[in-house]
Amino acid sequence: MSEPPERTPDGRYVVIKGRRWRATDPAIPEVRRAELTTILMAWRRDVRRTKGTGEESVSRAGVQAAKVALGERGTPWWEQSDEQRRARWEAGVPVPGSET
Repeated sequence: MSEPPERTPDGRYVVIKGRRWRATDPAIPEVRRAELTTILMAWRRDVRRTKGTGEESVSRAGVQAAKVALGERGTPWWEQSDEQRRARWEAGVPVPGSET
């Protein structure tokens, strides 16, 4: 397995090929983080599958929902209260092929 990516000193971002990306919320329990990551990757595969079709926007919305739940998009996790953070990652995130 590869090494984890470099992080900024404050831990809020990972640095990949010189570019900063918002880090996943470190407070998410490991089991939920793994579940959300699995959903995110499924949506990314679905974006590839639906590219150029009328379904692509649904796939991209799925990616967005998963990334928000992980804290990588939306309101920065470090600006949220513990309660808001928990509500964000516990919220239901659709999976590809499910009725949304």
